[in-house]
Amino acid sequence: MQSTNAIEIRGLRKTYPRFQLGPLDLAVPAGAIYGLVGPNGAGKTTTLDLIFGLGLPEAGEIRVLGCDHRRDEAHLKLAAAYVSPHTSFVSWKYVRRAIRFIRAFYPDWDQAYCGHLLRRFRLDPDEKIASLSLGGATKLGLVLALARRPRVLIMDEPAIGLDVPSKKDLFAELLALMGDEDHTVLISSHNLADLERFTDYIGVINEGRLLAQGRTDQLLETYRQVSFALGGEPPPGGRLFERDGDRQRVLTDSADRYSKALAQCGATGISVQPVTLEELFAGLVEGQERD
Repeated sequence: MQSTNAIEIRGLRKTYPRFQLGPLDLAVPAGAIYGLVGPNGAGKTTTLDLIFGLGLPEAGEIRVLGCDHRRDEAHLKLAAAYVSPHTSFVSWKYVRRAIRFIRAFYPDWDQAYCGHLLRRFRLDPDEKIASLSLGGATKLGLVLALARRPRVLIMDEPAIGLDVPSKKDLFAELLALMGDEDHTVLISSHNLADLERFTDYIGVINEGRLLAQGRTDQLLETYRQVSFALGGEPPPGGRLFERDGDRQRVLTDSADRYSKALAQCGATGISVQPVTLEELFAGLVEGQERD
């Protein structure tokens, strides 16, 4: 039976002197925009790099469009594109030279779409790459990836250095790319407000482990923040992520049961509220688990 996931990661592990990724299991459904969020050093970039063979995992399996990321590397790199702030195009000197070089490798390159992207992102083909701002270099990376119309687009902090209009242009182009179910986007970003609006799925990673993943709307519907006043420690079943004297705030995925437990402990002023992606992130990453 063919998988419905464009990217599947199972049991992935990579160890560094001061950091260990995994074991990590992650699934990106085909035709979806999946946002991977986490604090600096959580393992986001390491995960994306490993998908593209930038480093060797110690254990686990990575499959993209059903292909093994190492054994079928040539096929993967034709079908998928990677946008990273660490990629430099300076050696090609001019924007047009970088475009001419990259497009020669991809039979599906869409030159008309490339021209459209250059105009939309306000990039001059004759501009020297060394003179581009951080945002300009980011835009060039986006043009070189999007003009291929890749089936899988992997992006690490693609909005870095972009002003507000350019960010809007970026997400408009991503939504246009997703006009059919033959394209999938995996995006790592600290821009949680944008991801909440545009993603279909979210994964939250911290210290090399996936804390939660699922449909964005379902995750935000499942979790709730519960505020209350209680002199002692709160009951188990949530993550305490804010405390001001007796006033406390907890993230939980079982708000009704947790509210009853609070009442039995003598808590007062119990209030249950929905969460934004930023609040869910803070609760999962910064909260102290109460088991």
